Order: sequence, then structure tokens, then C-alpha cells
Amino acid sequence: MDLNSLLKEVIKKDASDLHLSVGKPPLLRIHGSLIPIKDSELTPKSVVFLIEALTNQEQREKLAVEKEIDFSYDLEGLARFRVNAYHQSGFLSAALRLIPNKIRTIEELGLPPLIKDFAKPDQGFFLVVGPAGHGKSTVMASLVDIINHTQEKHVITIEDPAEYVFKSDKCIISQREVGRDTLSFKKALKSVLREDPDVIMIGEMRDCESIAAAMTAAETGHLVFASLHTNTAAQTIDRIIDSFPAHQSQQIRSQLASTLLGVVSRRLIPKLGGGLTSAAEVMTANSAIRNLIREGRTHQIDLVIETSASEGMVSLNRSLAQLFKAKQISREQALIFSTNPTELNNLIR
Repeated sequence: MDLNSLLKEVIKKDASDLHLSVGKPPLLRIHGSLIPIKDSELTPKSVVFLIEALTNQEQREKLAVEKEIDFSYDLEGLARFRVNAYHQSGFLSAALRLIPNKIRTIEELGLPPLIKDFAKPDQGFFLVVGPAGHGKSTVMASLVDIINHTQEKHVITIEDPAEYVFKSDKCIISQREVGRDTLSFKKALKSVLREDPDVIMIGEMRDCESIAAAMTAAETGHLVFASLHTNTAAQTIDRIIDSFPAHQSQQIRSQLASTLLGVVSRRLIPKLGGGLTSAAEVMTANSAIRNLIREGRTHQIDLVIETSASEGMVSLNRSLAQLFKAKQISREQALIFSTNPTELNNLIR
């Protein structure tokens, strides 16, 4: 099978992912469902052939030693793919995520306009959270793109692998890919403050060291965007605090309370009639939120979000209820994605 033909089919069918696995036909993920792209099953030889077409010699050697590898692949300038090649049951497999060439605006992503305001401060810490595959990188890329076209700054991204490719406009944008431009997130974060950045985008915070580096950067006059695999704003605060030893908790609470700008938690939900739509919880770090973080009362954050609609905050349930009432999503889908289905049922009624 021809690799480029398969990848062009991903773009043509508006799929989010392509899966290559022995004994199965190539599968596209379209609006959440896996759909065969061809009738014939992939053989071990054909999967090896396709993965060799995706990789260079250095990547193939790393895959053989480490048994899995993350990298990006550019398709003739049409689109980029984030690739994970791995072994399973003794065979090679790969999952490819489509990264469109065009960076979409906050409006095009179906997100509240308030989110654009997080591109304005000179310093602070902004987090995009949610499950894997729900567009966290896309939101951060949209914010970086706003800065690129409106401000004269030095933006450094640290990613594994690099996803969206930015074309410098008013900004200098330095994209550092783990494995190609730096040996690790840890090393890149250690040196980033010596590279004269104004804005730092961290693809994913993976441990307490990267979280500490991000908060220190925000404290010392930088605007920091980062992502985390958590479900809600309150859970995000708890995850950050719990990443550190207990004796540091109060110090981290204080540091986070003083640097945090806000948290957006995004979900991509199947629409009635096909396609996906976006639901989002939006929390801005006002004085009430900062006090709750300092005092360790994160369980009250949801209430502040729910009662702060006048400031632009939106709870996830409120966002889901609005989509349901607008007949964009089904009741079943709304309940599946809710973190509090009982409350959502009351809102819907």
C-alpha cells in the first residue's frame, strides 16, 4: 500500500487518526468511530514497509531499541501527522494523528471568546486540560498564533513531537522538539530561561520538575502555556499540588495562586447529524479562586465557576447543557461527557 495515498485519504475523509496494525485493514477514526479504509488486511511485511516510509534511519534504530517512538511526519506540505510507532504481539503498529496545516482561531474551534484574553498578559500561567485527543495542543497553538500576529515577542515551544508549524510574523518563534532539538523536556525547561523568551509553550507537563519549571518561569516575568491530562479545573489544581512532596504543599499552593491566569478544560463531542463540536469549562483565576487555592479549598472551585458567569466563567455542565438545548448533541452524549451527570440532568430539565 502507498503511504501518501493513505495519508491523503485521512485528509479527504476528515479523519482525526489513522491506525496501522497487522491483521486489520488500515483504520480511520472519523468522529470517534474506527472505519476501515480498504478491504484487505495489513500483513507484517506491509506494516514494516509503511513505517519505514514514515521514518529515517535514526528513528528506525531507536524504534528497534526502545520498542516505541514518537515523531512527526510532513505530507508534501499538505498536513503534518503526529506518529507513535510501537510493537504489539511481536509486530509493528502505528497510530497517526492528523495535525492540519491551518491553525484555527478560537471562534473556529467553537470556544468562548474569553479564551483569547489569555494571550494578552505579559506573565502568568495558563493551562489547557482534558482527556487525550480532545484538542489541547490545538487551543495552545491558537493562542500562540494570536500572539504571533499581534505582538513582537520571542516564543519558545517545547514539544514531543512538534505538532503545528508556526510561520513567524511579528514574533520570533523557536520550536524545540524533544529528540531532535533537545534531549528531553527536563533539559529544555532547564535552559529555556537563558534563551530570552517572552512566551513559553510546553507541550505537556509530565512531572513535578516540569510543573515547577513552568511556575518559576511564570513568576519571573514570562507568559507560560501548558497542557495536562486532567478533567476539570479543580482536579487540575489538586494534581499539581499532589505532584509535590507534602512538606512543599503550602509553598506550591502560594506559588500557583500567584501565577495562575486560568484553566480551560475541553471536550470534543459527536454532533447530531455527524461531526464534532466543542464543550469547555473555563475558569479565570479571580481573587476568590486564588484564595481557595491558597487555603486548600479546591472542592469549592466548581461553585465559584458556576456563580461567576458574569466574569465569563463557564462550568462544563453548563456548556454541555447549552449544546443539548441548541440540539447540537444528544442527551446521552452530554451525560457521557459530564463529570456530574446528576447536576447536568437538573440543568437540562
